[in-house]
Amino acid sequence: MMRMSCLITVINRRIMKLLVALGLIAYIASVWGTYTNMRMIQEHNELKIEQRIDEAVAPLREKIQDLELSLTQKYPPVKFLSEKDRKRILITGGAGFVGSHLTDKLMMDGHEVTVVDNFFTGRKRNVEHWIGHENFELINHDVVEPLYIEVDQIYHLASPASPPNYMYNPIKTLKTNTIGTLNMLGLAKRVGARLLLASTSEVYGDPEVHPQNEDYWGHVNPIGPRACYDEGKRVAETMCYAYMKQEGVEVRVARIFNTFGPRMHMNDGRVVSNFILQALQGEPLTVYGSGSQTRAFQYVSDLVNGLVSLMNSNISSPVNLGNPEEHTILEFAQMIKSLVVSRSHIQFLPEAQDDPQRRRPDIRKAKMLLGWEPVVSITSHYTAKKKNPMPDVNVDSDLKVVW
Repeated sequence: MMRMSCLITVINRRIMKLLVALGLIAYIASVWGTYTNMRMIQEHNELKIEQRIDEAVAPLREKIQDLELSLTQKYPPVKFLSEKDRKRILITGGAGFVGSHLTDKLMMDGHEVTVVDNFFTGRKRNVEHWIGHENFELINHDVVEPLYIEVDQIYHLASPASPPNYMYNPIKTLKTNTIGTLNMLGLAKRVGARLLLASTSEVYGDPEVHPQNEDYWGHVNPIGPRACYDEGKRVAETMCYAYMKQEGVEVRVARIFNTFGPRMHMNDGRVVSNFILQALQGEPLTVYGSGSQTRAFQYVSDLVNGLVSLMNSNISSPVNLGNPEEHTILEFAQMIKSLVVSRSHIQFLPEAQDDPQRRRPDIRKAKMLLGWEPVVSITSHYTAKKKNPMPDVNVDSDLKVVW
């Protein structure tokens, strides 16, 4: 009986242990199941959150990729030049109409270009497509103040060029063309650089010789409204040759005739931009005097090619760069009116003081010594456009496309 009681007690203890073990296992299973379910719910929620984040961030990622792509393709194609062929080039007035096109050519040719401009008439937007490029630097500086920089070549283009701009502040125009040129010649002397002066056909004044060749001394009114520019450039040329003779500085002088093309400012007062803006706005095309005055217009790409050719030549005497294709101002007004298909009429105003009556370059020197001549003809383009007279002028603060 005693043994039976002991056996039952042992069995009961084992059953109790088994039940406790089963209960413990059930509890652990229950906790694990709850944990697993919570984990699954958490992971599901986290997955949903990640999906939502991905959906929200996806457009931003696309924009970043587009931005990275635009940054990698930001600059026009640039030619690679070896160290011995690559030049360090300074362009004063490089954010202006002609200067910015010259910047484009020299950058794409693979040179290191530094543009200096005080933005009196030039604008940063003309060269902003090069900002950040390792070969390009833009300096906000007035050439009336000295500049210290190491360069191999200097294209000195700094100066207001249209009559309203240079007449607006004649003293500033004189300082830029005299003191500014003096500073650039001093820089060229210090660093042994070659300097090209962007002179002008205005040095011929109201010419008594036609067409104008480089040997003509000019017919200029030294106290007229245009004298600040005309005489400023004449003095600049004198300075160049004084530095060449006395200090041995290599100089090149380009006498630039009327030029047109993209990036001309619509309100700069030049003939081309004036007529196009007036025709587009339906305003009268203003012709000063009888309109019989003649001008010869070259396209900016032709001029830039001429400037580079002259800089890299061994010609130190002045060279005319222009298009000998001569038109009267009245013919030009009628041409613009026809191309833009404008109803504007031509309005004749009193003749401007000291306005040159005839202007046409003799470019035989450039042809013979540089092998340069303009390739863009106004007449041929005008004839082609007359067959399909739809204007492709982009009305902006810039003259984006002329024809």
